[in-house]
Amino acid sequence: MFRKIAVAAGLMAAAIACPAQAQDYPEKPIEFIVPWGPGGGSDTLMRIVAQGLAEETGKAVPVINMPGVGGNVGLAEFAKRPADGYTVSQIHEGLLISNGTGITDLNWDSFMPIALVTSSPQYLTLSKNDNFSNFEEMVAYAKENPGAVRAGVTLAGVPHLHMAMIEDAFDIEFSYVGYEGTGQRIRALVGGNIDVAIGDVSSAGQFVENGELVFAAVGMPERTEEAPDVPTFGELGHDLDLAVTRGVVLPKGTPQEIADALEAHLEKVMQREDVRSKVTNVGSSPMFLGQEEYKAYLGKLSDTVNRLVGKLEG
Repeated sequence: MFRKIAVAAGLMAAAIACPAQAQDYPEKPIEFIVPWGPGGGSDTLMRIVAQGLAEETGKAVPVINMPGVGGNVGLAEFAKRPADGYTVSQIHEGLLISNGTGITDLNWDSFMPIALVTSSPQYLTLSKNDNFSNFEEMVAYAKENPGAVRAGVTLAGVPHLHMAMIEDAFDIEFSYVGYEGTGQRIRALVGGNIDVAIGDVSSAGQFVENGELVFAAVGMPERTEEAPDVPTFGELGHDLDLAVTRGVVLPKGTPQEIADALEAHLEKVMQREDVRSKVTNVGSSPMFLGQEEYKAYLGKLSDTVNRLVGKLEG
C-alpha cells in the first residue's frame, strides 16, 4: 500500500514539475546549430533570430555553424543531440529536396518543427535577350522551342525545385545549367550565359534597378512591397509558392511543454520591430507560423517535392 502511494505521489510530482519546467524554460544557454556556413542567408537570418531569442529569454543563444552537403552534415549532428530543448536548429526547403533525391534519410518530420520565422520571396528573373522580355513572352517562346530556354539552377537544390514547379504549371521545358550558388547564377544571367534564373531582391534587385535584368514574376500570394510592379504567378495563370522559408526545429522527442514554450518565445521575437527591421534589411521577410501551421506547410511542400522529384534527379 505504501509503495502504491509513493508511486502515485511521484507521478503527481512529475506532472506538476513539467509545467514548472516549461514555465522556467530556458534555464541555461540554448545552442543554435546553423547547418550552413558563415555569411550566407541562413546564417545571417538565424543570427538575427538567435539574438532576438537571447534578448527575449535572458539566456545566451550561441550560433554554431556546421556546414556541409547542403545542410545535411549539421542536421545529422543535430539529430543526435539530447531532446531537452537546449539545442535548436534550422531547416528550409533544401532538406526536403535532399530527402526526396536520396541524399539523406532525414526529412522535416525527423525533427519537431516549432516555428517558421522568415520567408524570402523568389522571383523568376530574366536576362536581357532578343527572344523575350516578360513572362508571357518567355512561356510562348519556351512552348515553341522546347529546351531552348537555358535556366540556371543549383542542381537538386531549391532553385531547381522552383524551376520544375514553373515547368510543371505552365507546361514548358527548360534546359538546366548548374551553379554552386545564387551569386554565380545571377552573374551568369547578367552575362547572358543563361536566359532565366531564380533570384531575390538581395541577389538580383540592384541589377533589376540598373536595367540589366528583369523580375518577371514573384512566387507569393500577393505582390511584394519591394517590387510592386512585378505580377504574381497567380495573376499569370497558376498560383505558385516560390520562397525560401526558414524555420526553427527541435530534436524529435523533446517534451511538448518545452516545444510550446519555445514557440511562444519565438512568436514574441518575430513581433519585435527591431528583429523585423533587421530581417527586412537583409532582403527577407519576417513571418511566423506556429507548430501546426508550419507542419501543414512542410507536409504540402513534401507532396510537391515527391511529385516533381523525377525532374530534380534528371
